[in-house]
Amino acid sequence: MVRSIPFIILLIALLPLANLIAGTTIGPTAASVSLSVAAIPFFARIVEQSLRDIDKGVIEAAVAVGASPWMIIKDVLIPEAKPGIVQGVTLTIISLVAYSAMAGIVGGGGVGDLAIRFGYYRYDNTVMLTTVIILICLVQIIQLAGDRIARLVDKR
Repeated sequence: MVRSIPFIILLIALLPLANLIAGTTIGPTAASVSLSVAAIPFFARIVEQSLRDIDKGVIEAAVAVGASPWMIIKDVLIPEAKPGIVQGVTLTIISLVAYSAMAGIVGGGGVGDLAIRFGYYRYDNTVMLTTVIILICLVQIIQLAGDRIARLVDKR
């Protein structure tokens, strides 16, 4: 359900929860509540899909040799799903970068807050363009690092 709600609406809807947890509805601390609520189900779905993509034959082979459920999880599922999980972490971090830029609307700090306060509100296109370039570079660095790590942990 949470994944169906656009982040900007979720951000506003969770302001009472942020106030309850963080004691404030503005600033980075309040925005982190909404970021966490948005990221957890997103990442959980990616991990679930990574685990579902594992070949059933591998699991059946582990059962056939007498592996316990814990051994199947530890020695089969997690190693087989590692590249997908790493890609999921990468995608989640990139989504959090995008979400945190939107969190600038409630004073969440960071590049989004800079773009809103000094770019949009002051009609300064240079600041807006600079923040867009910074965000593009940041996302590309995260993606390249995630792809590299996923290749390193892939045992296939």
